[in-house]
Amino acid sequence: MEEGKRQRQVAGVIQQELNEIFRHLGLNMIDGGMVSISNVKVTPDLLEARIYLSLFKVEQPKLAMKKIEDKAWEIKRDLADRVKHQLRRIPVLQFYLDDTLDYVFKMEELFKNIDEEKQAKKDDKPKS
Repeated sequence: MEEGKRQRQVAGVIQQELNEIFRHLGLNMIDGGMVSISNVKVTPDLLEARIYLSLFKVEQPKLAMKKIEDKAWEIKRDLADRVKHQLRRIPVLQFYLDDTLDYVFKMEELFKNIDEEKQAKKDDKPKS
């Protein structure tokens, strides 16, 4: 099902405000790594927001996610203060780890290895 215009608008507002809240609460830097909000998806009834977090160079992603989950109430309270005039109800926030960046790095590494193997085979072939 395609996302509606209002869903995209609400998701955009939530993402923008959460970025500020994360910066304010110091959650954008955890364990020497960077945390960013890669995407926000809102359900059609606007009562639930799925926040996808991208972790860069965070040693223990599960621990970082736990820290964020532990502050979920504070995050929601700050979000409510910021968007109370734009939304009737503040959606339930659910945080998910967005591992797309890890996947991209893994794929790049695989392609690099394939290229190196091809180059090695090419160099090993005897020239006639």
